Amino acid sequence: MEREFNDQELVRRQKAQDLKEKGIDPFGQAYVRDNNSKSIKEKYSNLSKEELEKQNIEVSIAGRVMSKRRMGKMCFMHILDKDGQIQLVINKQDVGEDVYELVKAQDMGDIIGVKGIVYRTNPSENNPDGELSVYVKQYTHLSKALRPLPEKFHGLTDVEERYRRRYVDLIMNEESRRIAFLRPQIIRAIQQNLDKQGLVEVETPVLNPILGGASAKPFTTHHNALDKEFYLRIATELYLKRLIVGGMEGVYEIGRLFRNEGMDLKHNPEFTTVEAYVAYSDLEGMMTLCENLFEEVATKVLGTTDIQVADKTISLKAPFKRVNMTDAVNEKTGKDFRNISLEEAEEVCKQYHIELEKHEHDLGHIINNLFEELCEEDMVGPVFVYGHPLEISPLAKKDPEDPRFTLRFELFINGMEYANAFTELNDPIDQYERFENQLKAKELGDEEANEMDLDYVEALEYGMPPTGGIGIGIDRFVMLLAGTESIREVLLFPTMKPRSEND
Repeated sequence: MEREFNDQELVRRQKAQDLKEKGIDPFGQAYVRDNNSKSIKEKYSNLSKEELEKQNIEVSIAGRVMSKRRMGKMCFMHILDKDGQIQLVINKQDVGEDVYELVKAQDMGDIIGVKGIVYRTNPSENNPDGELSVYVKQYTHLSKALRPLPEKFHGLTDVEERYRRRYVDLIMNEESRRIAFLRPQIIRAIQQNLDKQGLVEVETPVLNPILGGASAKPFTTHHNALDKEFYLRIATELYLKRLIVGGMEGVYEIGRLFRNEGMDLKHNPEFTTVEAYVAYSDLEGMMTLCENLFEEVATKVLGTTDIQVADKTISLKAPFKRVNMTDAVNEKTGKDFRNISLEEAEEVCKQYHIELEKHEHDLGHIINNLFEELCEEDMVGPVFVYGHPLEISPLAKKDPEDPRFTLRFELFINGMEYANAFTELNDPIDQYERFENQLKAKELGDEEANEMDLDYVEALEYGMPPTGGIGIGIDRFVMLLAGTESIREVLLFPTMKPRSEND
């Protein structure tokens, strides 16, 4: 396909050709750096112009040209590296005429390397101490940018284009860079928290022959060698619990999950969770684990447990509030859903204009639908919502005080779910029956129902100790700590609709 270039792109291509003719590779070679913008500022910001001149500190740095202004035989540039920008001061007398011509031809977005002396410019009205800079002694072209950067003050104004061309967004948008580097810090802090508790990080298959571990629509793929349909995993749960049966006692996995569902501010089809399972623990143990993890990670990464969410300040300091799901629904509706007929419960749904799917005509699904519609947005929290109905919790242990409900909780913060946890079902007979009920739900049209996993039931028959398990959405946790309301801001490459039918 023949490409068309605009005037700026044609000029840049000609400049690349000019470099070749001068014996300079437009796309450069490796360059040795001994400092960056951050290290220079951390080490030398407290030194005056006179002190810097006296010490004659030599540095070697590299980065992308973000601004350039010339004043006769002097040129002032700002270059960007991963930690931010720093100014370069280039004097024609020091670098020579040939190099200064190269400097004059340099475009915004080009990547250069320099060696020079840490320097502070003369004081000015805007900068009474002078600007910390590098006075250039040696200048090296490293890579030509054949496309111009977006205009400085507007950047990528189209939000969709920001996500599609994240590489440009990261160059132009300081906030995007902040979040990009914050995310791995959060993940590392999660790992450190769980490692400290003696849990072992493991890996389980992404391709699953059986659908299970959560209620969600899967992506399917065909395994040619086995001539069989496989699913991209919707959860890591069932494999991790097999490891508890095997005696590993405490395991966790940070992994990608795939759910063939909608996309919005809170959902992406491909997302990341951490699931953890601890032998000899239970729901209470998972509440403690969750509280401690959220509090410790926030403190380690942000230095505080007070998080700004929209117009609210929310504290992640333990302990978190607890709310029973059915009690919340009872309070909103004025009904007692522990003592109500199915017909009366269905009438309540009609009253609130909640339409039930074919497989949802039971009290469990009705309570869940009413909670989602009437109560979720009130769960500002952090709050543990517990006591989920049996029908919507096929992998959680029954509540011994009322077997219509389970030992399960979800963590809500500002109306959004962040975690899901159980006292795990370890009774293989009960688990087999639950899987059978899921198959019946699938026959009634529930596309998110689990399939029968006989191998997992067999694993439970070897004996799984009483166990607590939890899954935490990492993308949403990053959103919370980063202070953003869109999941696309915390994913470097979110799933996007095609620009056109040809994409």
